[in-house]
Amino acid sequence: MSEWTLSLTVDGPERTQALAERLGARLRAGDLLVLTGELGAGKTTFTQGLGRGLGVRPGIISPTFVLVRRHPNVPDGPRPGGPDLVHVDAYRLDSAAEVDDIDLEDTVDSAVTVVEWGAGKVEHLADSRLEIVLERAVGAAPAGAAAHEHGHGHGAEDAVGEEAEDEDAEPRRITLTGIGPRWAGGPPPLDPPGEGSARGH
Repeated sequence: MSEWTLSLTVDGPERTQALAERLGARLRAGDLLVLTGELGAGKTTFTQGLGRGLGVRPGIISPTFVLVRRHPNVPDGPRPGGPDLVHVDAYRLDSAAEVDDIDLEDTVDSAVTVVEWGAGKVEHLADSRLEIVLERAVGAAPAGAAAHEHGHGHGAEDAVGEEAEDEDAEPRRITLTGIGPRWAGGPPPLDPPGEGSARGH
């Protein structure tokens, strides 16, 4: 059952990352995040911001071909002793059974697990989760659409999408939905210091 929903609008990838960094600073071991969004919506950009807030080793990219990447906490970073980040791309996984085959249950309690394309596949991993939907606020065509139309694989689309995201300053609508007892207290405070770049709805 949904505990709450919070919708914010941010302007471009830098502020998307800044919002995610503030969220990452408040996450703890055992948290499960499910990211949904079209190609080029900013899922990996968002995860990079989460990584900064968690204080894990930099260099987060979409784990398209390996399915899972683990980013360890940096001992001299902003959160020494904090949880690692397990970053999953479930695009090629068709079911919860296939998710079980990659053994996420071995790390889900000790790390923060972020799953792109995970809706309908990973909800069984934890009794609580944070669902995050990223959308272009102005309804532009998704980055990487040309690659998709020409029949390239998911990896090619990701490469195009990630490159485009770096230059795409269009606003994003980010909707967070907290589900389960972990999030029963309401959304974490995500407003930046001073006046905010995120606008709630």
